[in-house]
Amino acid sequence: MNAGEFALLVLAGVGAGLTGSIAGLASLISYPALLAVGLPPVTANVTNTAALVLTGVGSVSASRPELRGQGRRLLPLAGAAVLGGTAGAALLLSTPTEAFERIVPFLIGGASLAILVQRPPRELAAAVAEDPRPRRDQWWLPVAVFAISIYGGYFGAAAGVLMLATFLLTTGEGLPRSNAMRNVILGVANTVAAAGFVLFASIAWSAALPLALGLLLGSLLGPRIVRRAPQVALRRVIAVAGLGLAVHLGVQAYF
Repeated sequence: MNAGEFALLVLAGVGAGLTGSIAGLASLISYPALLAVGLPPVTANVTNTAALVLTGVGSVSASRPELRGQGRRLLPLAGAAVLGGTAGAALLLSTPTEAFERIVPFLIGGASLAILVQRPPRELAAAVAEDPRPRRDQWWLPVAVFAISIYGGYFGAAAGVLMLATFLLTTGEGLPRSNAMRNVILGVANTVAAAGFVLFASIAWSAALPLALGLLLGSLLGPRIVRRAPQVALRRVIAVAGLGLAVHLGVQAYF
């Protein structure tokens, strides 16, 4: 790890932390940066998961006001996230490297398309708020959390988008509390997966540390900057860049 690669990962971490503030888009920047410094795909993925733990801790800490009174609701969802994150990590560790390289372009492409077509979280929250019907948590919400957590433990790009949209549509909560729930539940799934990778995989700590430093800085700056940024345009730029990355990785994997 030379000085240029260290600086690149710090900057990529800052960018990932900023975009993560939009709704969980961090991996679409941090993962390619790890590939750019020469890490193999699986090593880049597990290293990225380890680095993202620090962002989750910061996000949960910053969300404490919105989490008051949600303990009983979060307990079964956190249990589902533990199971899902564990299953996702086990799936990744049992997937041959060649197979993972062939799957990743589709995961990135699908995540980018989801970002491109999804309504911005604030618009979605406003639409939900306009519905006068009272909402109660659906019985199948832990099942949905479990499924999204499997994806988060396996790869994770845009898992935050899926989790936030699920909470907005099923709990009746507004954006601040739904986003706080997302921070906790996705943080649990990511931490469990990272713990499995520490025990059973090879993490490139020399790359994880500068990336984590950048992620921490980006997550601290993110809310202030994103409030002023044109979010629709920013999401489209990220989505188009993600589609380009998916095509590039697909060409490398299949040709």
